[in-house]
Amino acid sequence: METLQYNTKREQLIIPEYGRHIQLMIEQAKAETNAEERNKKAKAIIGVMGNLNPHLRDVPDFQHKLWDQFFIMASFDIDVDCPFEKPEKEVLEAKPDKLAYPQNHPKYRFYGNNIKRMIDVAINWEENELKEVLIFTIANHMKKSFLSWNKDSVDDAVIMAHLDELSNGKLKVAVSQLPLSESAELLKFKSKNGNGPRSNSANKQRRNKRKRY
Repeated sequence: METLQYNTKREQLIIPEYGRHIQLMIEQAKAETNAEERNKKAKAIIGVMGNLNPHLRDVPDFQHKLWDQFFIMASFDIDVDCPFEKPEKEVLEAKPDKLAYPQNHPKYRFYGNNIKRMIDVAINWEENELKEVLIFTIANHMKKSFLSWNKDSVDDAVIMAHLDELSNGKLKVAVSQLPLSESAELLKFKSKNGNGPRSNSANKQRRNKRKRY
């Protein structure tokens, strides 16, 4: 009686989707010393691999993909005639270059990097009514972001001072635009969008809607 073989004791599958039988067939093809027989076995294996994925036959370069996967499962260590250019192990295993990630360390992190970018853009705008509206919008958004970090009310003077500091004194909210939106209104807006604390009545309505068993 043959002892049971557990997958944990077997060699790890390179492409598990094809199963162990395909992997074994490829290993047998690698061990074939006759070049003609080895090519026949390779084509037969490609046919079986295609039958296992009939839904992909309409995909462009389907046969090319099968041959690439064949060489990958053979660890690129098999000499057979391929109708396509053989894949190179070094190219497939090459790691992409690391993406440059902006390392910004703002003084007031609760405002986020986007606020600083908006301020930098607004500095270069031409002085007109549209710029005044933009500065007011930025200040209002800063106040809302500040309230996300500190749930208590915040004085407009604090926001004005932070805006002046972050813009190096180049941006100021026009007197005609003041005061900024009330803290209660900003918190209410956040609650409606699901980004802030729910009111007691809203929480009570949610509890009442729950099924009881």
